[in-house]
Amino acid sequence: MGIVDRGEHDDEVARALEALRTRLTGTLVEPDDPLYDEARRVWNGMIDVRPRAVARVGSVADIDPVLATAQHTGLPLAVRGGGHNVAGHGTVEGGLVLDLSALRRVDVDPGTRHVTVEPGATLADVDRATAPHGLAVPLGVVSATGVAGLTVGGGVGWLTRSNGLTLDNLVGAEVVTGTREHLHVDAERNPDLFWGIRGGGGNFGVVTSFTFLARRLPPSVLGGNLFYRRAQWRTALQAYARWTADLPDEMNSIISILRLPPGFGMGDEPFLIVGFAWMSPDHEDGLRLVERLRADAPPDEEEVGPVQWPEWQSAMDELFPRGARGYWKNASFSRLDDEVIDALLGFATEVTWFGTGIDIHHMEGFFGRVPAGATAFPNRSSRYWLNVYGYWQDPAEDARLTAFARRAHAAMAPFAELGQYVNFLGAEQGPVTPEAARQAYGERTHRRLVELKDRYDPGNIFRLNHNIVPSAA
Repeated sequence: MGIVDRGEHDDEVARALEALRTRLTGTLVEPDDPLYDEARRVWNGMIDVRPRAVARVGSVADIDPVLATAQHTGLPLAVRGGGHNVAGHGTVEGGLVLDLSALRRVDVDPGTRHVTVEPGATLADVDRATAPHGLAVPLGVVSATGVAGLTVGGGVGWLTRSNGLTLDNLVGAEVVTGTREHLHVDAERNPDLFWGIRGGGGNFGVVTSFTFLARRLPPSVLGGNLFYRRAQWRTALQAYARWTADLPDEMNSIISILRLPPGFGMGDEPFLIVGFAWMSPDHEDGLRLVERLRADAPPDEEEVGPVQWPEWQSAMDELFPRGARGYWKNASFSRLDDEVIDALLGFATEVTWFGTGIDIHHMEGFFGRVPAGATAFPNRSSRYWLNVYGYWQDPAEDARLTAFARRAHAAMAPFAELGQYVNFLGAEQGPVTPEAARQAYGERTHRRLVELKDRYDPGNIFRLNHNIVPSAA
């Protein structure tokens, strides 16, 4: 394109955006607007890009004109729900952001246990609405996370073993596709697309409404943390491997290795923490299970007792404040023998500063019994999921801490199994390559996703995610 053509195109974009502004019930924010810097921010402070415009929608009716404008102008489109995506897919350099964060309504039907959620809602919004009815939707572990991105990519959290992923509890949704169709999807209506949005991410359209089947909560949840100093890490990991060999579904647990924030009062040393949530009203049964682990690996410190669900769900929010600089890697594996423990401890001993952590999620249970291929989620067979992550503040630490995450990920590569948690793909701050998406999903699932892409988004307007490329591209 020559200089004149580029200028003509810029003028056309400006006219199209001005026309869009007049059609929105929300607001259009451009670089000369005083609200621009706030509007362009996402959770991950490492993502510092400047969109051409941010369309902050005021209603679902705003979505169609934003999509039409992106398609007409050729501006790359980013879709933002809660804005918590670590890879920064909720924004785009020089493009158009569809910001859904104002759409946060949550409706609860206690009789059917159906919970209907708008696409800008966060986990905290859902928990506040459901907990008074003794209900919970299985979600993630940080309450500021957006429900939309979490759901379409997976949703691993404190109810994964007892009730599955967030997407396993989705019973219906409303979707505006790349071909601008408005579709209701569930197990009977448009079941192909319903399959695809449960794990296939934002590849096919904008989900404008999610309906979940909530689970019943006990009056209080038995939760707790067992803390181990460095000298006990090997013993604790070996005991955890034995403990998780035959747990009932109701016991959900996550190992974390990190230095806790000052507010926790645990000093400057890193701890290995076995956190657990027992999802049964019979706390005595849960305490007996915890005693098995405690007897096998006595903790240095502990906190165990009944807790209210919203309090438990938000307990780790302090680790992930808005604007933190985030970089995450993940892998799935099934062995936790001495060879794997040696590899884990080889990089876990580097966690000596506040700002980096390691999580090991125990999977199996309900999650593992969902048939392979029932959803687009790439892996149901692995016993454990490893996350290596950073949440620092100083840009000078970027190189050192991202390098740590890569080294840790490489150390686990010999034990990793097929499939990655696709919500973390693209953490290199760029579009996910077709080959990376294929490897993450596996050939069979990826092929089905391409077929859906050809049907619902052949122009690939929704490509700023773990991108499934249409076959004609």
